[in-house]
Amino acid sequence: MKKKILAIQGSFRNNGLTSSMLDFAVTESKKAGYEVEYIRLHDHTIGYCRGCRKCFETGECVVKDDDMTWISKSIKNADVIILAAPVYWANVPAIVKNLFDRMSGTSMEETDTFPKPRLSGKRYILLTACNTPMPFAVLFGQTTGLIRAVKEYFKTSGFSCIGTVVCDNTIKLNKVPEAKVKKIIKLIGKI
Repeated sequence: MKKKILAIQGSFRNNGLTSSMLDFAVTESKKAGYEVEYIRLHDHTIGYCRGCRKCFETGECVVKDDDMTWISKSIKNADVIILAAPVYWANVPAIVKNLFDRMSGTSMEETDTFPKPRLSGKRYILLTACNTPMPFAVLFGQTTGLIRAVKEYFKTSGFSCIGTVVCDNTIKLNKVPEAKVKKIIKLIGKI
């Protein structure tokens, strides 16, 4: 049975470096014979979490008047998520954060102690890009802030990390550096 890869593009820019990184990952995934679904979040209607907390009882968001119903199903059906999200103020873009918020009850069950994952056994790859050059991107928490937020969502949901690729100093780049492309290819090989 083919592994199902869900590629989630969290950048508003279709031709930016984050999107290009995801395109490399999708191409390699298809070459490897994986079934790939691609979701560009900005092409869909995703309302804000209303904080009703019903999802923790039902295991899914009860708001059904937008695209989260089928996006949630795609996440549940995937074996691997490849998330591409640029750094926005040391965190994920708002649309990615909103996705995480809307997936709360689908991703975890609340208990008296620690949340219980509802999506255990899945894995993820994170692709991100940041204008800040290394080591400053790390020293000032730009990339580390985003990585921490993504890691927390996926860990709480039951996912394990295959790996992360950070493309830094993007203000001076017009394409993804070859070393980053090679790392993406290597991570796809670990699926």
